[in-house]
Amino acid sequence: MTQFFEKVKQAEKVILVGVALGNTNINKINEYLDELDFLANTAGGIVYKRFTQKLNKPDPSYYIGKGKLAEIVKYVNENEIDLIVFDDELSPSQLRNLEKAVKCRVIDRSNLILDIFASRARTAHAKTQVELAQYQYILPRLAGMWTHLERQRGGIGVRGPGEKEIETDRRIVRDKISLLKKKLEQIDKQKTTQRSNRGALVRVALVGYTNVGKSTIMNLLSKTEVFAENKLFATLDTTVRKVVIGNLPFLLSDTVGFIRKLPHHLIESFKSTLDEVRESDILIHIVDISHPNFEEQINVVNQTLQEIKATDKQTILLFNKIDKYAFTEKESSELNIEKTDNQTLEELKNTWMAKSNNPCLFISATKKINIIEFRKLLYEYVKEIHRKRYPYDNFLY
Repeated sequence: MTQFFEKVKQAEKVILVGVALGNTNINKINEYLDELDFLANTAGGIVYKRFTQKLNKPDPSYYIGKGKLAEIVKYVNENEIDLIVFDDELSPSQLRNLEKAVKCRVIDRSNLILDIFASRARTAHAKTQVELAQYQYILPRLAGMWTHLERQRGGIGVRGPGEKEIETDRRIVRDKISLLKKKLEQIDKQKTTQRSNRGALVRVALVGYTNVGKSTIMNLLSKTEVFAENKLFATLDTTVRKVVIGNLPFLLSDTVGFIRKLPHHLIESFKSTLDEVRESDILIHIVDISHPNFEEQINVVNQTLQEIKATDKQTILLFNKIDKYAFTEKESSELNIEKTDNQTLEELKNTWMAKSNNPCLFISATKKINIIEFRKLLYEYVKEIHRKRYPYDNFLY
């Protein structure tokens, strides 16, 4: 199987570009660029500057206007920038035109996410999934991208399936895609067998936006050490652990995090990984309450769950990182309380967040705040399903 490139030792100089189309507010684009900045940092780059522009519709040749392009070209030349990252997906012709104009590498958000997945993949399963997504992304962009896949170049957005002699024949790429799909089908069969061998234990899946603390909560409940760090997509491979609360056993799985504009190819490639979510009995939807856009993140996760047909599950909405959350002036005014850096559990329970259709809980996984109540609620949910599945096991409760 084709190997991925090693990480470049020297951090690349990166600039970000965001475009506010139609009625989109320019402030919203800056919020999106905050996330793109985090993505670039996770990939190993250093962001030097951001460029934003308001347009009614994208320019068909460069996506951005020619005046903004000239501004970017000037900055790139003066600061020896290595890479430009656009927050939106670019067409193959736009990529080619931009690279000719700026004389440096240009990638879009999808390519950046694929690159991070490539660097995070550890198992043969994850590597195959990412490689398939990369080839599917590259196929329509062959004319302008193969020159960036040479081994000697390296860099963010080029940890792709490169060869010493560059393959330009689309038929060869399609053959590779076909082979990888067959390989994934075989792995999927093995994973399905593994899941069926687990018996009829109640299955619980942790879902949520990337970097909300899923792996930390997994470690907390299962008392094991699943890799967790403050970077995007720290977990790619689904981890399943047997957990016992009281004397009631169940299976807990930690899944890949979702993100805004997650490339379609990745969702397709990670189908077997997301089967853990589809086949679970209970979903724990974890939310980083300290993130300024956590409401939008909730919507992104819900939309992704709809895409993979996993919205019919019993769901617990778990607001994590309450130790880092502070009410806004408006929230403080509505609740008639003093605005402080940290809010009490009772105050949080009186907010609109606690009035969800699903059971809702506020915790801090790192500070271990309200964990006992969380375990009790999870126990009651698991017990209810276990009781229906094993009506003669009442001695367990």
